[in-house]
Amino acid sequence: MTLDKFFKPKSIAVIGASRDPNKIGHVILKNILDAGYKGKIYPINPKAEEILNLKSYKSVLDIREEIDLAIIAVPAEFAIKVLEQCGKKEIEAVSMISAGFSEIGNEDADEEIKEILKRYGIRMIGPNILGILDAHTNLDTIFIPRLRLTRPHAGGISFICQSGAVGSATMDLVATQGYGFSKFISYGNALDLNECDFLEYLGKDPKTKVICLYLEGVKDGKRFLEVAKRVSKKKPIIAIKGGITEEGSEAVLSHTASLAGSFEIYKGLFKQTNIIHAKNLEELFTFARILDKSMKPKGNKIQIITNGGGYGILATDSVSENNLKLAVMSTETRKKIKRNTSTISTIKNPIDLAGDVTTKTYDVVIRECLYDKNIDIILLIVLMQTPLIGSDIVGVISELNAQQKKPIIVVTTGGDFTELHKRNLELRGIPCFTYPDSAVKAIKAMCDYYLH
Repeated sequence: MTLDKFFKPKSIAVIGASRDPNKIGHVILKNILDAGYKGKIYPINPKAEEILNLKSYKSVLDIREEIDLAIIAVPAEFAIKVLEQCGKKEIEAVSMISAGFSEIGNEDADEEIKEILKRYGIRMIGPNILGILDAHTNLDTIFIPRLRLTRPHAGGISFICQSGAVGSATMDLVATQGYGFSKFISYGNALDLNECDFLEYLGKDPKTKVICLYLEGVKDGKRFLEVAKRVSKKKPIIAIKGGITEEGSEAVLSHTASLAGSFEIYKGLFKQTNIIHAKNLEELFTFARILDKSMKPKGNKIQIITNGGGYGILATDSVSENNLKLAVMSTETRKKIKRNTSTISTIKNPIDLAGDVTTKTYDVVIRECLYDKNIDIILLIVLMQTPLIGSDIVGVISELNAQQKKPIIVVTTGGDFTELHKRNLELRGIPCFTYPDSAVKAIKAMCDYYLH
């Protein structure tokens, strides 16, 4: 079966739905409703007549209509029984939230689940998962309330995450920073569907532009190598590996029952498959931000434009440290910029427009650099604190970026005023960073993916 039933189901049964707002089954049902899901929803609870104004059923076997997706949110001791009922109902897609299996040493239960899946031809995500999110189809089966975990708006990043805790905390944070998600997939113990299945699916998904991956272990190394190599040719994959130390590997085993394996092997695997390796979660989404929003660069020659000399110096250092190149603008470009800037501006690389720069000056300088063939990427530093920069800077940058001549990467640092304008730029598809070193590391990742 296609995995579409997990992300585009026409009907969902929530097994373990509850009238108690503190129960996971209640939260999942409410999240599905609050997200604006348009399909049919069937709460399953043998002790309830109605839940959240929906008719409740004692079992999936009591439902006459076809069910595309079943979400199992009952204690482990009941999960196997209801999975069997899903099989009899001919439900092909099951998402098992329930925990208490091989991650705590309950291997026998795993074997029972595998036997049921095989017998009925069921595909399953889980057990021991947070849930899944598809921002484009308004599907939200995550078991954390929406008031506590901010969901990202619809975008191009898909996040495959073996850990529910890593997924929930990170998604909450990046959603407030303006990241847009296509899909979030928590896959837990990966008793059936695993990272390879999701990579294959997302590789063909038109709504996914960049794939982020948090791994604790890989079920099938050979298949992972084949799938990742194929998918990374279509779109970037950025991965972070959990359990790179001996102690971390032991923690992985008790978390999702995965064998972490040697980190050196994983580094080699990432290199062979052109997967971008992120050292930490911050890098994972820093890289995702630029690969999601920026166009493909033609080269790695960077022109820095700034209104703060110190920031220009820091950016220059970062370019050198990351083995990128400083662009050398043409003589003609230099002359045109010089005619349109103040006498205290420095016209080289970096171009330092100083503290008296206006929005109009930025417009002229960026425009000239866009048309200079010696420049591949523009690293644009805009410190909003200087008095002659107005809110119209957002429109200027957005208009120039829309020409799609070359990537424009923005760095801007500050408080509420700056953050407001940064968010507006992000919403217009321009990758923004707080510090020069983060921006340059992201540019490096982008260049490594597209140019090597």
